[in-house]
Amino acid sequence: MAHPTDDRNFRLPTTVRPTAYEASLAVDLDGRRFTGRIRIGLALAAPTSELVLHAAALEIPSAAVTAGGGRREAAVRLATASETAVLSFDAPVPAGPAVLELEFAGAIVNGLRGLYLAGPGLAATQFEAADARRVFPCLDEPGFKAPWRLTVEAPRDAVVLSNGRPEQVEELEVERRAVRRVRFAETPPLPTYLVALVVGRLEALPEVSVRGIPVRTWASPEKLGLTGFGQDVAVEVLPRLEDYFGVPYAFGKLDQAGLPEFEAGAMENAGLVTYREVALLLDPATASLAQKKRVAEVVTHELAHQWFGNWVTMTWWDDLWLNEAFATWMAFKIVDAWNPGWRVWLEFDQGKAAAMHLDALRSTHPIRADVNNVAEAGEAFDLITYEKGGAVLRMIEGYLGEERFRDGIRLYMRRHARANAVADDLWGALAEASREPVVELANAWIRQPGFPLVTVSRAGRTLRLEQQRFWSDPARAGEEPAAGWPVPLVLRVGQGGKVTEQRVLLRGRTAEVTLAGEGEPDWLCANAGATGFFRVKYDAACLAALGRNLAALAPAERIQLLSDEWALVRSGAREIGAFLDLCAGFAGEEDHAVLDELVARLATVEHRLVADADRPALRGFVARLFAPQLAATGWDAAHGEPDTVRLRRAAAVRALGLVGRAPGPAQEARARLDRWLAGDRAAVEPNLHDALVAMVARDGDAARFEAFQKLFRKEADPAFRRRYLLAQAAFEDPVLAARGIEVLLGGEDVPLQDVASYSAALLANRTARGPYWARLRGEWGALLARVHGAPMLLRRVVEGLGALVERRELEEAEAFLAANPVEEARQAIAQTLERLRQDVELRERTTAQVGAWLARGGR
Repeated sequence: MAHPTDDRNFRLPTTVRPTAYEASLAVDLDGRRFTGRIRIGLALAAPTSELVLHAAALEIPSAAVTAGGGRREAAVRLATASETAVLSFDAPVPAGPAVLELEFAGAIVNGLRGLYLAGPGLAATQFEAADARRVFPCLDEPGFKAPWRLTVEAPRDAVVLSNGRPEQVEELEVERRAVRRVRFAETPPLPTYLVALVVGRLEALPEVSVRGIPVRTWASPEKLGLTGFGQDVAVEVLPRLEDYFGVPYAFGKLDQAGLPEFEAGAMENAGLVTYREVALLLDPATASLAQKKRVAEVVTHELAHQWFGNWVTMTWWDDLWLNEAFATWMAFKIVDAWNPGWRVWLEFDQGKAAAMHLDALRSTHPIRADVNNVAEAGEAFDLITYEKGGAVLRMIEGYLGEERFRDGIRLYMRRHARANAVADDLWGALAEASREPVVELANAWIRQPGFPLVTVSRAGRTLRLEQQRFWSDPARAGEEPAAGWPVPLVLRVGQGGKVTEQRVLLRGRTAEVTLAGEGEPDWLCANAGATGFFRVKYDAACLAALGRNLAALAPAERIQLLSDEWALVRSGAREIGAFLDLCAGFAGEEDHAVLDELVARLATVEHRLVADADRPALRGFVARLFAPQLAATGWDAAHGEPDTVRLRRAAAVRALGLVGRAPGPAQEARARLDRWLAGDRAAVEPNLHDALVAMVARDGDAARFEAFQKLFRKEADPAFRRRYLLAQAAFEDPVLAARGIEVLLGGEDVPLQDVASYSAALLANRTARGPYWARLRGEWGALLARVHGAPMLLRRVVEGLGALVERRELEEAEAFLAANPVEEARQAIAQTLERLRQDVELRERTTAQVGAWLARGGR
């Protein structure tokens, strides 16, 4: 008879719970091995002759339990399917307290999970979702929280970091090896996925104390000078987070470590946050504002987790969304309060828009999705979990008000301190604090997939609203979910130079609303501030009125208008010519965030919807929109020039150089980048550098290709290094495009963390796409084996196939992935193929229309 642990969906029984972990670990960096001992305090609700805990790729030579005054040796069987160790005893272990002791050993791996090689002379752990079992035998589910006390032996010259403060450090000889033994303080109760260890070559600037909490930021020694900005962010936001939650930071100290190899962006390990270097390290003198905002947002996101996720933890992975959505929303809220001039909510809206594109597919999923095993948990780290979840929380906060929402969060933190909780615990606390029907509102949004399209028509001061599910596939238009959504609308109405707001909760399919006041409104925006997670389809009169009054709309509302109208084109509800007419109406736009949205939409048109014969006409249209912008700002930044002007210039350069492919900006880019590389840092304003590298690479020759290779190999700044790497995938000369393919598939040194991004860049290159796609299918197995130890990257490789363009390529992708399924990326495959089908159909439906519109002179 099969044992329950032979099922990959096996969950540990709740009748055995950990009460404490005490582990010692010896790390051999040269031998790429570790050995250890662990004592696990247990509470048994009933007698049992079998204990099950998690272990994967570990050797367990001995195990024994002490309980009821006796000690029993265990027979150990490893169950591969469920990644567990089954410990069998010759007599039942009695109910009550017990202590389980195990010896274990394992390998430091080349992937990016478990204890892995994170750089030269550096090893680090990554345990979320379920990889603590690759280093420690443990109860590796988030519902089992317990304190951890860790002792680590490592080479004497290695830095050793973990969750707790170092209590004792000894230097000694062990088997003729000089080692450092570090004993760390016991942690508060933690789930296993938050335990962390970093061992090796790292340095930090002097610690900074924040309300008694020492804060340090670590990096490889040659990058120590890039740690200051990330350290400053942590120092600024930590007290703001304490004040918001009304709970002191609980983990005694805060270390941040930038790692040369890292799968995700960062990981919120309690007291020891680990980062991909590009998400933490930068030089403020050369970094773009986008880099600074990104580092600030990521650092704040991870520190928000120290409360939401670490202090109060989800019970199981189906509530992963709550951790990530809350940290996403909270990061923007805190950074905006710290630096309002950055207008970071506009970046939040970009993430929301990306989630809406995904959520309009049949293959989307609810925010809160059923998770049967840890592989499914891994697929939950996506835009729906982070961005849609964060947008729904923002929408609920807007409905309840900031103070009542915060009061509910504080109640939740107090009620579930040091323990586990589920989503309904949060909704209950918010409902109790606000006395509003939060459970009804929240569950309607998190438990069903998709979002509404709100159709708006107006006759005088009577507004008619209608909701239906929005689908990006024209063939699905009109298909409805079992239930609609309670849609909190904030209406903004302009009349005679005055603007008023009116709130409406649309509960049913339709509603009629009488606008307050008298007379004929000049314009109406049905998603004020763009805070709602829904699309709006205006009738012709309302849309025309908005087009005449664009300047009266807030930047976020102008961005949302472009985004909604583009989505309606994709769904077949609008003609592409009408959308291009709307774009033309933004000729006088000066706000850089709105210009960024315009550039993004036109880049899609250029990539997918324009026939080669029509490209000169598109170049002319882009020039009419953006050449005046660049003429107004010039290429050089004036002393003390505000960020708004710098970013407006950057948008214009990207539009003219990358979308319009104008020869003048391309020539200017080459000259300025050469001066910059020769040491004239004033030649390239920091917000232009990424665009200039891409422009120069696209038209570059062999000497330029080799120059970028050399720059990549010697550059210390992670953002610039990544830029020079991806530039090698952008060359459009056929010979150099082939060399760019060889960089990835020919064994040259693309860091593991960048494999998926590089692959996607090759597929986005119009010259490299065909030959790389053909070769990729032949070497698919080898590439997947390369990223096998990093499932998130594996899914990103699949998602990169979305850059294919032609129907032939779509059909090849469908046949290839059907014949070569990737179990860990089932959801990514379904979403990528569905979106690609829609992109191909959009191309076939609109290319002739785009050509006709351009032939009329872009009018």
